Amino acid sequence: MSPNPTTNRRTIYAPASGGIGQSALSIIRVSGPHALDSLKSLLPDSHKIPAPRQATPLRLINPQTRKIIDHALVLYFAAPASFTGEDVVEYHLHGGRAVFHSMMEYLSSYNDHQMAMPGEFTRRAFENGKIDLTQAEAVADLIAAETEAQQSQALDQLGGGLSALYASWREMLIESAAYLEAVIDFADEDIGQDQIFETIGPKIKSLHQDITDHIADARLGERLREGISIAVIGAPNAGKSTLVNALARRDVCITSDLEGTTRDVIEVHLNLGGYPVIVSDTAGLRPGQIGDQGHDKIEQEGIRRALDVAANADIRLLVFDGRDLPNLHTDTLNLKRENDFILINKSDLKTVHLDTSDMDLPHPSIVISSKTEDGIDLLTDQIVALIGKILPNRQGPVPTRARHREALIRAQDALSQAIDSITSQTPYEFIAEDLRAAVMDDWTAATTH
Repeated sequence: MSPNPTTNRRTIYAPASGGIGQSALSIIRVSGPHALDSLKSLLPDSHKIPAPRQATPLRLINPQTRKIIDHALVLYFAAPASFTGEDVVEYHLHGGRAVFHSMMEYLSSYNDHQMAMPGEFTRRAFENGKIDLTQAEAVADLIAAETEAQQSQALDQLGGGLSALYASWREMLIESAAYLEAVIDFADEDIGQDQIFETIGPKIKSLHQDITDHIADARLGERLREGISIAVIGAPNAGKSTLVNALARRDVCITSDLEGTTRDVIEVHLNLGGYPVIVSDTAGLRPGQIGDQGHDKIEQEGIRRALDVAANADIRLLVFDGRDLPNLHTDTLNLKRENDFILINKSDLKTVHLDTSDMDLPHPSIVISSKTEDGIDLLTDQIVALIGKILPNRQGPVPTRARHREALIRAQDALSQAIDSITSQTPYEFIAEDLRAAVMDDWTAATTH
């Protein structure tokens, strides 16, 4: 089989294409010090190793059984010019289950080859300096992207925009700290205190403001990654579940004429106008009518969860049964706040009063029918317009994870302390320590290994 390993690093392999099943192609990627060895073992003596970065059609033969595995297209990327920085071989196989399993079975039997853990190829790319931490995170975000907005943000980060910004800030901090520490080390040089503070003070204040502006983004990057939360709130049998099905354009929630069908929070991930949203169907609100026994206790817990979801949602859809007009359900109405939508549902019923112009509603209302989907397109357009206001189109990279934001806040605090120390003309050693704290905080790890 393979020769004795020259390194302790194992060679990893895993499917690089989508789900396992019938398809035109199935790609398996191998990375590590023995990736080329296992390729050689699969080739007849008459076949040569393909030239790096050239797609080559090859017949792959299992050397143990002498049976043909497949007629495949093989790509070889020689280290360090590969995604992981190691020797990488990609096998573009036919997409049948038998072909895939035959190839995976052989690789699993080959010495020093092991199945890759989730994200291990990207981890090796990071460890070998091919990408930095923010780009590694962007790879995961791009794979998970379900909407155009998520895709665009992940591609911007993968392109190195966030890394370049943080690297420039780090470089400026290092230069300022180095200047200050040189002054400390060469105290006998005739450098006035005013000159020192005039040199580093404006730079530190400018960076502090840049970080402040950077994180004052209404969590734009994180919210795009996670999705805008929309809570559907209303009385029992107001048509909330039917509305969620109408927004999703498929049956995702159980609907019934019976009250209290929904007892728990049901989340549906949707793409609305290119934005990722999470729509939550909730239990009907009637807390004053619920007791402490049996099914009542279950419904009470459902209401508690509904109120919790409503309190934390970015947008709320307050659904009212049009048959109750001109009265509005009090428990639902008491939750109203800015950015809520007042929806008068069941306009398809003849008993519903459709004209709301003479009614004292707390917000502009939209008359809809969740059942016939009348008014749903108008509602969707208005939700998308509101999301556009909640998530403004900012120029330049933004933090996309809580890790980024928390580390930047700590660096911001250290810079605030440095500015206060400069203002009060604190000894240089304390200012230098503040700058070191800002440089060494975790946000700089995004651009270093």
